[in-house]
Amino acid sequence: MDKTFLTKVRQAGLWEMPAGRLAQTHASSEAIKRAGMHLLEGHSKLDELAREDSEALNVPIPDQTTPEQQGWVDQLKNARGHAFDQLFVDLLRASHGKIFITIGEVRATTKNTLLRRLATQTNNTVQDHMDVLEDTGLVKDSTLDDVASTVPK
Repeated sequence: MDKTFLTKVRQAGLWEMPAGRLAQTHASSEAIKRAGMHLLEGHSKLDELAREDSEALNVPIPDQTTPEQQGWVDQLKNARGHAFDQLFVDLLRASHGKIFITIGEVRATTKNTLLRRLATQTNNTVQDHMDVLEDTGLVKDSTLDDVASTVPK
């Protein structure tokens, strides 16, 4: 689980940092631009920690997004204005909600102090990102239902 978590943190940054940059030029609202800045800042810090931990633990991590993540970035590149805003919130709030449970599980169970630190920082960052995305007023019930459907029962 530790290696998988390290990979997921890295891969999140690989698509969410470009998404945050796109928000600065494609969004129609200041709330989305602000959310994009939070993504850029938060994932820059997490990416640095993940790369440091990867090196310290001798665990390789990816340098590319998954095809699904690249598809999300491509969708965002092709959207503008309100359509961009809604797509940005839909994709990012769902993604953050789905990883939130994994973060708690890793933080609660890992014996590795580096990964506990990373999980704590990731938890704080993801919470901040969910808050700023929700502050846009664009989070839909269907997005939250999608996240809920992935929670193990």
